[in-house]
Amino acid sequence: MKKEVLRLTNEVVTLLRNGIFETLYMTLVSTAIAYFIGIPLGVLLYTTGEKGTGHNTLVNKTLGIIVNLIRSIPFIILLVAILPFTRLVVGTTIGSTATIVPLIVAAAPFVARMVESSLNEVDSGVIEAAVSIGSNPLQIIIKVLLPEAKPSLIVGSTIAITTILGYSTMAGFVGGGGLGAIAINYGYYRYKKDIMLITVVLLVIIVQIFQEVGTKLANKTDKRKKA
Repeated sequence: MKKEVLRLTNEVVTLLRNGIFETLYMTLVSTAIAYFIGIPLGVLLYTTGEKGTGHNTLVNKTLGIIVNLIRSIPFIILLVAILPFTRLVVGTTIGSTATIVPLIVAAAPFVARMVESSLNEVDSGVIEAAVSIGSNPLQIIIKVLLPEAKPSLIVGSTIAITTILGYSTMAGFVGGGGLGAIAINYGYYRYKKDIMLITVVLLVIIVQIFQEVGTKLANKTDKRKKA
């Protein structure tokens, strides 16, 4: 009896270790690619908006509708709806790599809005000063807007990464990997409440680590707090 408990314990430890790795893999890769797509989208939303140097109502409204449309779809529905696209991109709809595709689709519009919001917080006086010395729109974006918005962007990235982490756990219902799949397949379907509890605790710890790191980075880059 003792040997079986020990063997089971080792299996659970291995299972959870792999689950943590898969969760971090899905979350970090999805966040990185979502920001690669979301930052340009957010900048475009800002620059074509009322405060932007390239104000264009048609582009801004069209892009805004597309972003809001994707954001309004619950992730679990989006996950199922784009299964054919996921299969086309990665060749499968099961596993942690397949989950990255819908995570990016769901997260990129969210990131775009976060970036737009951060840029809107930049003091207009700083932008006017850059314009007065002859800076072109690209220089204003790269050398003024993004550096000035850095603390807010970092705070936004912390929110985004924890949101994406939450999305990744939902993927367990349709064959995704990570701690979410463990909680569903072992904790929920097999009625193992202890495994369910452990996965929840691990997810909370991961979120707290991301939150703490993000907060410290934001504080270090905030000029107002250094003054």
